[in-house]
Amino acid sequence: MIVITFDTTTDAMMMEAFAKENKLAGKIIPLPNEISAGCGLAFKLEGKDLEKITKTLEENSISYEKIRKLGVDK
Repeated sequence: MIVITFDTTTDAMMMEAFAKENKLAGKIIPLPNEISAGCGLAFKLEGKDLEKITKTLEENSISYEKIRKLGVDK
């Protein structure tokens, strides 16, 4: 699982809208306890390719704080 954190709630909402428009399988979640970030929301994606996700966000000017891989993907 990949979790993207944000500095602001607005950035998290922009990510959610971007994901819906681009059919990315993911959703807004409360910030997991093991992560600290600027706002209390994160975006969860079931994926493995951190590089691809980072590149996509940067190419589309989606602001984020950090991208982390958590847990074990099935």
